Amino acid sequence: MTDSKVHDEPSDVAADEGEVIVEGPGGINYSMTPEAAETTAERLTDEAVVGRGQRHLRRLPANEAKDRDR
Repeated sequence: MTDSKVHDEPSDVAADEGEVIVEGPGGINYSMTPEAAETTAERLTDEAVVGRGQRHLRRLPANEAKDRDR
């Protein structure tokens, strides 16, 4: 992946003639099959939950002290 920036705006998604088209921030544009889009959507949802949990855990006081000791 060449664009390592973390984007905070969601991608636009549309179906057109049997393809799912994704247009994202930073010029990210691609299309995929509906099956690939469904699997990707499931993976994105799963990892979004994990990512939010990681972000939440970093905010806990015990982890703040642990991070300072590193």
